[in-house]
Amino acid sequence: MTNDQIIVPLDVPDLESAIALIDKLPQVNFWKVGLELFTSSGPTILETLKSRQKRIFLDLKFHDIPNTVAGACRSAVRYGVDLLTIHATAGKDALKAATEAVQEGAAQAGVKPPQLIAITVLTSISSRQLAFDLKVPLELPEYALEMALMAQESGLNGAVCSPQEVAQLRQTCENDFLLVCPGVRPSWADKGDQKRSLTPAQAIQAGADYLVIGRPITAAAQPELAWNQIVEELNTVK
Repeated sequence: MTNDQIIVPLDVPDLESAIALIDKLPQVNFWKVGLELFTSSGPTILETLKSRQKRIFLDLKFHDIPNTVAGACRSAVRYGVDLLTIHATAGKDALKAATEAVQEGAAQAGVKPPQLIAITVLTSISSRQLAFDLKVPLELPEYALEMALMAQESGLNGAVCSPQEVAQLRQTCENDFLLVCPGVRPSWADKGDQKRSLTPAQAIQAGADYLVIGRPITAAAQPELAWNQIVEELNTVK
């Protein structure tokens, strides 16, 4: 287990707050930049992270027609990020277009292409919501698996899934398919709006490559202490 397997989200409203959080947790090597912060600060936050030799998960969850998704991916790779997300529900054509655009954009910019990963089902969605609100007839684990398999067939590097789906996806998609798990909550932390959660140790044992852990660390009275506690727990995983 390395520190690089824990990704901490910069779920803050502005650049100043983001830098304050980065300063507070110097031992964190991998940060996630999502919609709120990127909309507020633009690429400045990515440049800040790169200048500090941090790894970047740019989690903008692209979801649009294939041509637009491809253009967005070509633009995003110029920043030299490590992970980039697209919704699997954008469809196979969009996923294939995104895969090609990531390679093209990276070659043009002279940077290493990011690993492109698909969002299967948002971790805030419950089985009941999938069935009754979104009218999806499949059971949630089966639906998440179908989305991951479509992403894999389309050439993507991996998928984002809840910890409760990760074991099945690891078994079916095999070891070279990257699995990123948000919604991970230590046993001592509040579950918040995560409906399908496991502890960090359970998620790694189930087959996750990366864990996205936010509020248990960032909202803790002592974030550094919370980080150290999670790292210690994970270091016991065989």
